[in-house]
Amino acid sequence: MWQICLAGEKGNDKRGMTSGIFEIDDDFHKDVGPSSDDDEISEEVNDFEMDHDQLIEEMGGADLEKVTICQETVNPKSQIGPSDFDLLKVLGKGGYGKVFQVRKRTGRDANSIFAMKVLKKATIVRNQKDTAHTKAERNILEAIKFPFIVDLLYAFQTGGKLYLILEYLPGGELFMHLEREGVFLEDTASFYLAEITMALEHLHVEGIIYRDLKPENILLDMEGHIKLTDFGLCKESIYHSDMTHTFCGTIEYMAPEILTRHGHGKPVDWWSLGTLMYDMLTGAPPFCSDSRKKTIDKILKGKLVLPPYLTAESRDLLRKLLKRHPEMRLGGGSDDAAPIKLHPFFRHINWEDLIERKMEPPFKPSITSDEDTSQFDARFTRETPVDSPCDNMLSESADRIFKGFTYVAPSMMESLKRLSFSDNHGFGGRSFKSPRRPKEGASMSFEFDDGHFVP
Repeated sequence: MWQICLAGEKGNDKRGMTSGIFEIDDDFHKDVGPSSDDDEISEEVNDFEMDHDQLIEEMGGADLEKVTICQETVNPKSQIGPSDFDLLKVLGKGGYGKVFQVRKRTGRDANSIFAMKVLKKATIVRNQKDTAHTKAERNILEAIKFPFIVDLLYAFQTGGKLYLILEYLPGGELFMHLEREGVFLEDTASFYLAEITMALEHLHVEGIIYRDLKPENILLDMEGHIKLTDFGLCKESIYHSDMTHTFCGTIEYMAPEILTRHGHGKPVDWWSLGTLMYDMLTGAPPFCSDSRKKTIDKILKGKLVLPPYLTAESRDLLRKLLKRHPEMRLGGGSDDAAPIKLHPFFRHINWEDLIERKMEPPFKPSITSDEDTSQFDARFTRETPVDSPCDNMLSESADRIFKGFTYVAPSMMESLKRLSFSDNHGFGGRSFKSPRRPKEGASMSFEFDDGHFVP
């Protein structure tokens, strides 16, 4: 048997890098007839085998992955669609479609459990902004791979729908846990906020502002670590002091500069972090009312009331994150998250251990199996999962805007795990709004575009 070492060590996750040792069966040249060059070839093979053994030793020997060359590895299946997945449960619904829990039927990851977002093309194309956000989310999910951000594994489309296959996060929404507990202890809030801070910091480094931080968009994995989801309102290509002017987000968590439409940048995410921190420690956002107008007035002009039971560290961080002027806000400078991470509120956080997921989460979801949906809203999980046929098919010209949606994550290629393909590099996928019932005061993501309300 021959072994051909191509490149890279096992576990190297660089895109486009083929990794491992390919085994060629001994009968590779059974049908090859005798040749006058046989002796010369034999000598070259012997030389190759000696050089190859030395190369394997230098590259780590046993640490290399062996992949047998066959039809599946040389020409892996490149088409994937709805028929490759069995619907198990409904996890949520929204104006754009549904989220299902699914089991993959085919490939090396057969029987794996995923979350499948199904989005209706006809609904998305009605508004140019929705189309742009669809593209942005799809591109972000492909480009960003980070421990505290949900992972996209597949994307594909049919004539009427877009499909995003994401990792399944059985811990459910942080919103559900916060609603159940009422408030979090400071150490619990500190852990979650630290992981969220690292996720936001990573997005900012990549030129992305999140703009929709709230408990409904934070899910827990099986171990209890957080994952940011729903990137439909993100803005790309925002670096340094770049600004954008879109009025979007969830009112209770929106920064003042978004509401006044004076232009906003990365600091809006740190205002939302402060609002989320206040929500975790007190049971509600700091500025909310029974109407959107009153809520907006409070955000712009209301006094920040800090309950006396909060620690000095909590009170100080809240005051600094909830500064109305973004340049005065902690995190509002060129150093972004650095001063936030140095704040005494996070004194118990070892940031190196945190990014390595070595710190123990304060809560580990009670999960009985990979298919467990007990942490999701029973109003949805009780429904019969049906991916209904789509009646509204787009014209060929309208459907062109979705060219390039197809994607397979490098980790999910059936055998050549370091390769990825896409029928056009980059596109986007927009998720629908949180399926959970809102807290009192109705929290809802939206965007205004040219005077129109976009739910």
